[in-house]
Amino acid sequence: MSVPTPPDGQKPGREAPEDHDPWSPPPPGPARAYGAPHPMAPISVSQPRNGMGITALVLGIVGVVLGLLVVLFWMSWLPALLAVIFGFVGLSQARKGVATNKGMALAGVVLGGVGLLTAVGGGIFMIAVVKKAVDEVRAEVKEAKASASAAEKARHVPFGEPYTFENGLKVTVAKPRPFAPDAYAHGHAKGNKAVQVTVTVVNTGTERVEVETGLPDVSDANGASTELVIDGSGRQKVITGYVLPGKRAVGKYAFSLPHDAADRIEVEFSPDAMRWKDAYWSGPTD
Repeated sequence: MSVPTPPDGQKPGREAPEDHDPWSPPPPGPARAYGAPHPMAPISVSQPRNGMGITALVLGIVGVVLGLLVVLFWMSWLPALLAVIFGFVGLSQARKGVATNKGMALAGVVLGGVGLLTAVGGGIFMIAVVKKAVDEVRAEVKEAKASASAAEKARHVPFGEPYTFENGLKVTVAKPRPFAPDAYAHGHAKGNKAVQVTVTVVNTGTERVEVETGLPDVSDANGASTELVIDGSGRQKVITGYVLPGKRAVGKYAFSLPHDAADRIEVEFSPDAMRWKDAYWSGPTD
């Protein structure tokens, strides 16, 4: 069956004539077919930003471990400090809802604080250790100086007092006495003052000891040296050879002092100048 053509020549499905009322109900006819509904667009969900909290936890652990190793305390403060900073940033992000690992961030802050405390404690401990070591070294140096000073002072004794050397030889220098050289004396000038120095060496040890240098040196209080006097009287005696245990050796020497020598003299003597430092006896002359 054919569809009748409208009287005005319009084709079916065209727009209504101009005098059509738009507010009038639609003419009866088949219901309008609607298309299938469009599928719903996917909702995008942002990933949580948990990097700060994780970093804070890792740095906090590193800071604590380094702090517990006392020798590495100086390396622990930096990761511990960064752990605190990153931890607070992570907590701030968790409060804003962009991060979900608030616990990690908080643990990083706590561990970072512990790491800072261990770093400070390690620094204080090391300072105390170094200070103690320095004080001990200073005390040892001071004690060594005091001991050296005491030893040096002990080697200066008055005439008639003994001094015992480390090899067990006890040496005594008697107060010098006037000496009259004979006419054939060598080393004594006219007008000078000659004195006799007597040195006694006693072996206090259990083995014999050799006297390598048995000749003393004599000077006056001003440091002026004297001349050794040798004459033909046979009154001089040089200590040489070995001194047996419990035995003694006596040496007698004559020296000529300048006419302007001071009224005090000093006698320097060592049984072995290559091994033992000299001892000094001093006092006034007659």
